[in-house]
Amino acid sequence: MFIRTINGIEEAIISLLLAAMTLLVFMDVVLRFGFGRGLMWSQELTLHMSAWLVLFGVSYGIKVGSHIGVDALVKILPPVPRRIVGGIAVVACLCYCGLFIQGAWVYLSKLRMIGIELEDMAIPKWIAHSILLIGMVMIAIRLLLLLWAIIQGKAEGFSQVDEAQESMHLIDEVKQAQQSREGNV
Repeated sequence: MFIRTINGIEEAIISLLLAAMTLLVFMDVVLRFGFGRGLMWSQELTLHMSAWLVLFGVSYGIKVGSHIGVDALVKILPPVPRRIVGGIAVVACLCYCGLFIQGAWVYLSKLRMIGIELEDMAIPKWIAHSILLIGMVMIAIRLLLLLWAIIQGKAEGFSQVDEAQESMHLIDEVKQAQQSREGNV
């Protein structure tokens, strides 16, 4: 239930951020080039929304296995050593997340204490930059779930996109399309 809730919230936020960024940039371009007036705050808001999108996207990418990785050496290992190497890699990533979470906490605490706002909007800077903490916590949750799957034997490590295999699949599709066109001619 907790994981399903996180998945839903994460996907909703990603969708909303992408739609909002697209509309904001479109609206600003129309105002700027069509009417000679732009929104002063749109660039800053778009920048912060893209940072939020990236960090939520990293978490989502871990969930769906869309990250690219170099796993040629790991793939030649037998299943048990492959799981051990995968577990070590996940633990190393969790250590990095822990350091980043600690640093983000200190940074956000100081920003909150100082009380400064963004340059173009009356939003406290610590709120806009809170994605550093939120995003890393989301990534750590995904990594913990992956580590648990490795421990249970349900995963061997990070599931990654195999670009070579995808490229070969695309080549096969193109060849089939060409053959069907030649057969119809």
